[in-house]
Amino acid sequence: MAGPHPVGEPAPDDGLLPASAAVNATRRDFGVYLHVPFCRVRCGYCDFNTYTATELRGVKQSDYASQAVLEVQAAGRILTESGVPDRPVATVFFGGGTPTLLPVTDLGKMLAAVRDQWGLKDGAEVTTEANPDSVDAAYLQALADAGFTRVSFGMQSAVPHVLATLERTHDPERVPLVVEWARAAGLDVSLDLIYGTPGESLADWRASLEQALSLHPDHLSAYSLIVEDGTKLARQIRRGEIAPTDDDQQADFYELADELLAAAGYDWYEVSNWATSDAHRSRHNLAYWTGQDWWGVGPGAHSHVGGVRWWNVKHPAAYSERMLGGLSPAAGRETLDAPTRELERILLQSRIRTGIPVASLSADGRREVASLIADELINAKAALAGTIELTLRGRLLADAVVRRLSD
Repeated sequence: MAGPHPVGEPAPDDGLLPASAAVNATRRDFGVYLHVPFCRVRCGYCDFNTYTATELRGVKQSDYASQAVLEVQAAGRILTESGVPDRPVATVFFGGGTPTLLPVTDLGKMLAAVRDQWGLKDGAEVTTEANPDSVDAAYLQALADAGFTRVSFGMQSAVPHVLATLERTHDPERVPLVVEWARAAGLDVSLDLIYGTPGESLADWRASLEQALSLHPDHLSAYSLIVEDGTKLARQIRRGEIAPTDDDQQADFYELADELLAAAGYDWYEVSNWATSDAHRSRHNLAYWTGQDWWGVGPGAHSHVGGVRWWNVKHPAAYSERMLGGLSPAAGRETLDAPTRELERILLQSRIRTGIPVASLSADGRREVASLIADELINAKAALAGTIELTLRGRLLADAVVRRLSD
C-alpha cells in the first residue's frame, strides 16, 4: 500500500470545487483516469495504492465497477454544480494495480459510464494497463470491441533473475504472445520497462531492450527503479541483503536505452518515453505534463481541474462506504497558488521534447539559458529559436535544469 496522503485541506463531503476551477476550462482538455486497485500479489518494489485479496477487509472486487460508475456519475454532477462546463473526454486511462484482473465486462461498464456522462472526443485515446499473464487473445479482442484503443503491458524485463528480484510473476516468453494478440485485435501496444534493478547488469538491460524492440511496439516507456520507503525491496536493501544500483549505473542504463531506441526509429518525447511517431505518443500522460484537467476515479486516485488538486480515500473499503453513502470520496485537496503552478509548469513541461518557451520564463530563468547551453544541458539551436529542449545530458540531470530555471 502507498504512503500517506499529501498535505492539504479537508475536502467537502459534497465534492464541490471553488469557482476558480472553471476559469478557462474550455481551453483545456479533459481526461479520466480510472484506478483499479487490485493485484494478485504485491511486488517487492511497488509503492502504488494496490491491494491483494487478503487486504480488502470484506470488499468484493466484483462490486468495484458499480462503485466506480457511481463516482463517474457524481463527477458529472459535481463539475456541473461547480460551474465547470461539460467537455467531451479526450483520453481515458485504466491503471492500477492490474485493471485486467477484472472481467472485461467490468472495464467496459466503467468506460461506458464515462462515455454516457461526457461523451468521447472523436479519436479519443482509451488505454488500459495489463500484466502479460492477466490477458489472453479473447480478452484483448473484447477490450477492442468495448472501445479500448491501446494497451500498455508491464513487461519490466526480459531477464528471469531481474523479474525475480522485482517479484514479477509473468513468464517473459509470454510477452511476444500478448503483443501479437493485441495487434490482432487492432490495439496499439506500449511496453513498460524498468532499469536499475539490484543485480541487473548492462548486458541484462541490453537483452531486455532488444527483446522489446524485436516486438515493434508503438510506444515504449523505460523507468528508473526508485526504491520507495516502506517497500519490501527498501527493507532488503536496508538490511544489506541486496545492493542498490548507483547513479552512474542508472545513467549508463538510460544512455543505452536512448541509443538503441533511437537506432530503431523511436523518438523520445518525454524523459522516460519514446514512440514510433507523434500519433503513438501517450496523449493521456501528455495531458498530465501539460497541465490539462483530469478526474481520477477510484481509491487513492488523484484529480486536477483548473489548479485545484484532490485525492480520494485510499482503502477500497473506505471508498465503498463513501460511494454507497452518497458522499464524495475525496479525502483532501489543495488549490495551487500562482508560484506553485508556475514551478509545476517548469518541472513538468521541461521533461517533454516540445519544451518550454524561453519567453515564458522569469527574467532570472531567462538569464540561465546561456549557461545551460554552455553546460550542454539544453539544445542550443532550439534555445536560440525560443524553446528549452533538454539534451541527453540534460535529461539525465533534468532536476538540476528545473532548479536553475525556477530559482
